Amino acid sequence: MKGRLTIAPRPTPRLSRRHERLVWAILGLTWASGALWLLFRYGLQQPGEFGPLPHPLQGWWLRLHGAAAFAALWLLGLLWGLHIPRGWTQGRRRRSGGSVAAAAGVLVLSGWTLYYGSEDLRALAAPLHWGLGLAALPLALLHMRRRRRGAAGGVD
Repeated sequence: MKGRLTIAPRPTPRLSRRHERLVWAILGLTWASGALWLLFRYGLQQPGEFGPLPHPLQGWWLRLHGAAAFAALWLLGLLWGLHIPRGWTQGRRRRSGGSVAAAAGVLVLSGWTLYYGSEDLRALAAPLHWGLGLAALPLALLHMRRRRRGAAGGVD
């Protein structure tokens, strides 16, 4: 048909540059806000008359982290639709990609538990969420590095 715009599907799991930048922006914001919350919560408490007081910015880092987490949930849906199934069916970087996807799933569940769980569940979920959250960026970078290193083979 003349004048009709069609978009051919991408034959590879590779994201467009625009989507790739979006992934790194959301992942970076989520990671940085969580890391800064940890720093302000545990490293920058202020002494008070009756014990340590929270830093005034601590709550704002947590609010930003929560907003970024919503964006990360949206991002996970985008990746599930555009990137993950293509890469999985083509057998590309299944270990590193599976690790990133599994980490994302555990972060979603542990984050939900931190927000809605009982005190006992929060005590269990918190160190898991913090440790895995800090490891998420290096995991994603490893997944990306493997793609750049071996674009021809790309199997890990």
